[in-house]
Amino acid sequence: MSLRAGAIPLGFISGVILLAACVDIPTGADDVLSMQVNPLASPSVVVGDTLRDSLGVVTPVRITAFNYSGDVVSSAAPRFTILDRGIRVDSITGVVVGDSVRSSARILASLSGLTSTATIAVTLRPDTVALSNSRDSLSYSLTDTAANVSNAIGVRVLHGTTADSAVASYFVSFRILSPTTAGLAVLVDDNRRASSADTTDASGEASRRIRLDPTKLVALVDSVIVQASVRYRGINVKGSPARLVLKVKPK
Repeated sequence: MSLRAGAIPLGFISGVILLAACVDIPTGADDVLSMQVNPLASPSVVVGDTLRDSLGVVTPVRITAFNYSGDVVSSAAPRFTILDRGIRVDSITGVVVGDSVRSSARILASLSGLTSTATIAVTLRPDTVALSNSRDSLSYSLTDTAANVSNAIGVRVLHGTTADSAVASYFVSFRILSPTTAGLAVLVDDNRRASSADTTDASGEASRRIRLDPTKLVALVDSVIVQASVRYRGINVKGSPARLVLKVKPK
């Protein structure tokens, strides 16, 4: 049997009708068809404190709900519960409080029979920033671009001043102070992708590399100066901002 272009088999039509009759799909403007938990304000919450954003503002877990047309349902009111120890969460507001140090704890958001989870670490309060390979050097090349990425330079974030009190999963921001020539020096991660922030590892260390583009040199540059900042409740902790120096020279 052949079908002309655009023709739809009768059996397919009846199947669609049967599906529609058996499945109750919400189609109203305020009916929730899907939901997602929005990215958390921080990768961690401090023990004894609430989840805060980079400015120190208390920021709850939030969700975005969508209707059948893909529009946001602003009236959606989810409920929140915890799946692991280490945190507490207000079931209505989504405000999270840290109870005990954990590498991860899950929060469950529920709405109209739908569920979604978010994972957060619980860490110690950041008190001190110590330098970690804060001075290094790079011999750059005009022909071998693979050689124009530095070793990692960075900081360690500590609770108190002892080296065994590492603050893990904490946000650290980096900024190039000089040179200011656009594209000459760029902060990158270990995969050489542009990135101006890192999250501390289990030892409390966060770092970035510098990718240098010598074709953009318009004047003699002998070093790249980087600033690393760690803030708690919107205020720099002791030792922040930290100054990192990369000495550069041609091969």
